[in-house]
Amino acid sequence: MATGMATSKVTVTLEDQQLLAIRSLVASGKADSVSGFVKHAVDVSLADVVGWGALLGAALTQTGGPLTRNERKWADAILQGGKPEKRRRKAAA
Repeated sequence: MATGMATSKVTVTLEDQQLLAIRSLVASGKADSVSGFVKHAVDVSLADVVGWGALLGAALTQTGGPLTRNERKWADAILQGGKPEKRRRKAAA
């Protein structure tokens, strides 16, 4: 732990198999402690969230910004296994 960092103790619920796996890593010397392993996992997860957020922001900037309501509706239909609604052309007057 870095000197001078404020810390808080929390309770985290893990599945039995997860805890056994972490304890096995600690016993084999591949992790310093259960707490150290969990702290590292949280650090990695937070970095992923920040990284993906930056990547998404850059992609949106390059492609014209966030999805419009119609684009989101189209994407939701595709992701839910449906077919997007076809645009209907207005009849010529």
